[in-house]
Formats: sequence, structure tokens, C-alpha cells
Amino acid sequence: MTDAIVPGLTYLPDYLDAAHQDRLLAAIDGLPWLGDLQRRVQHYGYRYDYKARRVEASMALGPLPAWGAEVAQRLHAEGWFAVPPDQLIVNEYEPGQGITKHVDCVPCFDDTVVSISLGSACVIELAQGEVKVPVLLEPRSALVLKEDARYRWTHAIAGRKKDVYQGRAYSRGRRVSLTFRKVLLD
Repeated sequence: MTDAIVPGLTYLPDYLDAAHQDRLLAAIDGLPWLGDLQRRVQHYGYRYDYKARRVEASMALGPLPAWGAEVAQRLHAEGWFAVPPDQLIVNEYEPGQGITKHVDCVPCFDDTVVSISLGSACVIELAQGEVKVPVLLEPRSALVLKEDARYRWTHAIAGRKKDVYQGRAYSRGRRVSLTFRKVLLD
């Protein structure tokens, strides 16, 4: 239903199985986190400059780690990306943390953004003007933003410890998101 309301939005429940989620979380937690935002992050492929809202060739970090490249290849093979994504940001959200409304940097990234949720569920809100569409991001799900969902709708996660979606309450635990994108370089 949400893809009819938000053109270009595709929600894929159970995109990963539980064992794959556990392997990804173990691999991610074995690597260093950056704490330069209000949440912990890891950058792969290219570092994204949040303040300047840019990515340049000089920000290349090398190829994605094997676990990220495997997911990137799957996303490409399934047709979500025309070529495998080469940039991955891992964000960790503890209960009470969120992200302000935004559209992923248009001149920085190609026409597709895919975010995979690990760990806890939360509600993301897509908005265009006064129209707001909540989407429950369940553990192991993928959210694909293309077309209008990518360029014309903002998305945000409120900083709270509990979400209510369709009358049901969801307490938040630790959530880790994997956001895959293809970098556009001049």
C-alpha cells in the first residue's frame, strides 16, 4: 500500500534470514565505530561528509568489506541497482535516537538508496508537504527508495524509545541500518 502512496518506495520484509542478520551484526561489531555524530557510524567504499553534504574521489576508502560486497552484489543481481553500489554507511541507533528529515544528497548518489534494518524495529516517516506516511521497518527488512521516494519525499526517524504503528506499540532496542548507494563523481 505504501508504494501506491509514495511512488518509488518498495518495502521488502524478511529480506535477510535471521542467521544472515546475526552474521552481519557480528562482523559489524568486530569493526571500529566512529562517534563523530550523535550516533555511531561506519563508512565503507567512500566517506560521506555530512556537514558539506558531499562525496569526492579523494574520500575513497577502498572496496566494501566482503560481507557488504555480498549484499551489494545481491541488490545488483536482483535489479535494485543498475551497477553494484559502492558506498555503504552503517548507522547504529540506540533507543531514543533518530535522524532528522532529509533527502539523501542528490548530486552525491545515484537514483537508488537501499536501507536494510538489523536488530530492532522502528517507524520511519516519509513526507511530502503535509502528507506523511509511516512505514514500520522490521528487523531484516529492506527499504528501497527510487524515483519520487528518492528525490521528492523526505524520510526521518523520530528520536523516541517506542513507536506506535497501526495501533500496536513497538519498544525500540538497538537498531543497525546498512544504507547502500552508488556514488556519483564528477
